[in-house]
Amino acid sequence: MKIHVENLYFSYPGKDVLKGISFSLDEKQIQCIVGPNGTGKSTLVKCIDRLLIPQSGNIFFNGKEYATLNRQEIAKLIGYVPQSSGQLFSTTVFDTVLMGRKPHYFWRCSDEDIDIVAEILQLMGLDDLAMVEFNRLSGGQQQRVLIARALAQKPRLLLLDEPTSSLDISHQLEIMEIIYSLVCSQNIAVIMVVHDLNLAARYADTILMLYAGKVYANGSAQETITASNIKNVYGVEANIHSQDKILSVTPVRRV
Repeated sequence: MKIHVENLYFSYPGKDVLKGISFSLDEKQIQCIVGPNGTGKSTLVKCIDRLLIPQSGNIFFNGKEYATLNRQEIAKLIGYVPQSSGQLFSTTVFDTVLMGRKPHYFWRCSDEDIDIVAEILQLMGLDDLAMVEFNRLSGGQQQRVLIARALAQKPRLLLLDEPTSSLDISHQLEIMEIIYSLVCSQNIAVIMVVHDLNLAARYADTILMLYAGKVYANGSAQETITASNIKNVYGVEANIHSQDKILSVTPVRRV
């Protein structure tokens, strides 16, 4: 499946946020959206999920215009995991993930829905926690459950808004490794907002760097994560190192 975003514009009252965003992404690829605070990263993800309606521009899935799809069709096509915001569910892990099947049934879930949830819990390493209340889980476990809930929709595109922002470094790597493995095993595309340039450089197939609501750079880590781009976009002087074809960024000073 190919996703194509074409000349997307979005404004909040009195503030232009997205100013002609365009990019494409194929299935089985991870795209990381990076850039300073306030540059439109989360807004872009919400526009793709149709939580926000752009003023102009188009989004296409396999050549089909996104605006022609209804909310249920979108829910079957896209799984969305918002920023961690302390959301709590007074339900078990199993029932929380089962919520992701809602776009596929009307009155009650089927045996197939139950089987799909059980399969995803096993895939995400959550089967032992199926009957544990969501509120009792650690931050890393809760994030895995929310990703599992999105996967229960059987989406073709997974949108993740800062999936590692509230996690320690060990759980950050755990979540990123899970996402990386899902792309191949589930044949999906992933678009995620991240702040950590090192995580983006390590796991992304393509990186979309935003600045002032526009695409400043778009390409591989080697093409986008450069000392010049970091200086111009973030106002930070940084050293870029490469080991085993993996880039790492070391901030030096603000400029």
